[in-house]
Amino acid sequence: MAVSQKFLLRVHLTTDVVVKVSLTKRPESVEELITILREKLNPRLDFEFTLQYEDSDFDGQLTCLLDIQELPEKGTLKVVRSESDVSSCASSDTDILLHVPLAQRLKCWPDTFPVPTFSYEVEHLLEEGNRGFEMSGKHLKLTRAQKHNILETMASVMHTFKAYPSDGDVSLAAEALVTTHPCLKEPGSRNGSYGWKTSLKFKMGNYRTKLARSGCVEVSVNAGRRSVNNPEGEHPHSNIKRARRAEVNYLPNFPRGEDQISLEDMRVQIKNEVEKTEPNKVMIEKLMQTTFALRRHEIVQDNPMVKNFLEKWPALRFDSQVSICAEFRVTNINLRNQFYAELDRHTPRLMALYRQKAARTGKISEALRTILNHYDLQAPDINVKRTAVLRALPVYLRPSLTLQLPFSQWLPTALPRPVHFTSSSMAIVVEGDLVMRDIPRFADAFALLFGLIYALHLDYPRKLVHTFTFVQKIFMGLVDGKPLKPCLHALKNDLLLKE
Repeated sequence: MAVSQKFLLRVHLTTDVVVKVSLTKRPESVEELITILREKLNPRLDFEFTLQYEDSDFDGQLTCLLDIQELPEKGTLKVVRSESDVSSCASSDTDILLHVPLAQRLKCWPDTFPVPTFSYEVEHLLEEGNRGFEMSGKHLKLTRAQKHNILETMASVMHTFKAYPSDGDVSLAAEALVTTHPCLKEPGSRNGSYGWKTSLKFKMGNYRTKLARSGCVEVSVNAGRRSVNNPEGEHPHSNIKRARRAEVNYLPNFPRGEDQISLEDMRVQIKNEVEKTEPNKVMIEKLMQTTFALRRHEIVQDNPMVKNFLEKWPALRFDSQVSICAEFRVTNINLRNQFYAELDRHTPRLMALYRQKAARTGKISEALRTILNHYDLQAPDINVKRTAVLRALPVYLRPSLTLQLPFSQWLPTALPRPVHFTSSSMAIVVEGDLVMRDIPRFADAFALLFGLIYALHLDYPRKLVHTFTFVQKIFMGLVDGKPLKPCLHALKNDLLLKE
C-alpha cells in the first residue's frame, strides 16, 4: 500500500515572521499552492506575490518556484511581493504600498511569536540547557547578565510589533520563549512562563523609557508626566496616547532624512497640486505616503476638528475612496479586500441567524423581518446581499429598539427606512461636514466609513459601537486585547458553529 505523501514547509512571510505549513499532498500547480497559502495565512498574504525555494542543486540558494515538481517534501519557501502588485498602483484599493517609509511598521503582532536569536554565549548555553532538559528534565539557571540579554532582545523584537503590547500579547511572547527553550520553564508556574511574562512587562517599560529618551515619538509623547521631580505634570495614567484598536502605525517617527519643516513643505506641495485643473495623481499619492507620519502626529497630538484637518489635507477629499483606503496603512491591512472577503465568507451564516431571529416575536424580530422581506423582493445580486447583511447587523446586535439610530444620521443620503437597498449615491458626514460623496453602494460606504474612523482617529458612533466593534474584530481581524461584549461573543460563536 502506497504511503501518502506529506509536505512540511517553512514559509518566510517577512524577515522576522516565519510560519510552518503542512500539506497532505503536492498541489497540482504553483498557482494552486499560492491559493492554498492565501487561505491558510489570510490576511497576511492579501497581495500579489511569487515563491522562491532553497534549491539543493545550488547549495540552498533561493530560486524562483516555476515548476510544482521542484517543491521539496520538506523545505523552505520565501514569499516575494510582486512588483506588479496592485497595492503599488494609484488606482488600487489596497492600503500598503511598495514605497513605505522606514519609520513605519510593516507587520502586525503574529499568532506565533518569533523568538529571536540571543548573544552567542546565551545561545550556546540554551542549546546545552535544552539538551539537558530533554534528557533529565533539569532546568537552566541563568546569571543576571544572561537573563538581561534574553529580556532585552525579546523586548526589542516585541517593540517591532507594538510599543504597548497587551497582557495577552506578552503572555504569547513568554509562552513562545519557554516553548522554544524548554529549559527556561519555571517549575513553580502553571504554564512555566508566568515569571517570564512579569519580567517582560517590566523590561518593556524600561525599553520604552530608553526609546523616549532617544526621541522615539511613539513613546516620548507620553513622557514628562507627574513624578517626584515633576509634581505639576499630567497624571501618569491619564490620556495615554497609544494604539487602542490594534493600529500598527499609530504614531510613527518621521521618515529618515525628513523633519517637520520638510514634510510641511510637501503638504503645501500636495495642496497646490490638488488645486490644479489636471493634478498629478501619482505624485500626490507618493507625497501623501511620505507625509503619513506628519498627519498621524497632527491627529493624535493635536486632535483637530475634521473640517479643519481636511482643509489642510485636501487630498483626502480628492479621489477620496483611494485616499482613505491608503490611509488604512495605519493597520497594515488591505481595507477593501479584507472587508469584502470576510463579509462574503460570513454572509450565508449571518443571513441564517437573521432568519432564525426574525421567526421569533418581539420588536427586534419584527424589524429583522421587515429587512428580510424587502430583501427577498430584490433581484439576486451580491451587492444587495451585502447591503442586507450590513443593515440587519446593528438591529441583530441591538438589545432594544429604543437605541435605534436612523442610517440617515451616519450615511445621510440614504433614506431613513432601513430597508432601502439601492440608491443613486451615498455620502458620509462627520461632525456636520460632508466628507465623502458619490459612493455607489452601501457596502462601499460602510467600508469607507470604517476606514475614515481609523484614518482620523474617531470614536465609533455611540449607538453603533457593537456593530463597528464586530466589524473590527471579526471581519478585519484587528484584535485589540479587550474582551468581546457578551452579545458579540455569542454572535462570534454562532458564526463559527458548524451546523
